[in-house]
Amino acid sequence: MIDVILKIALTLFSLTIAISFYRVAKGPSMPDRIVGLDTIGVNLLSMVAIISILFGTKAYLEVILILGILSFIGTIAFSKFLERGVIIERKSNR
Repeated sequence: MIDVILKIALTLFSLTIAISFYRVAKGPSMPDRIVGLDTIGVNLLSMVAIISILFGTKAYLEVILILGILSFIGTIAFSKFLERGVIIERKSNR
């Protein structure tokens, strides 16, 4: 029974990723696209966690951590770029 529920959850997460990808491709503004990418990242984390449960292994936990860190850093970098126009600020002593 739990396997069926987890497979349904995987299907729904896949559908959510497809909808979010549409938002990234057709988003009316750049912040909408950034939110869509962040949503895709969170849903991918959830899918990997469910796959880990289905396979009964803890090997995918490192993948979850790496995807989470990369998703967070990417969202912060895009947001900073939109706000200031640069990601890495270089301060000069002039």
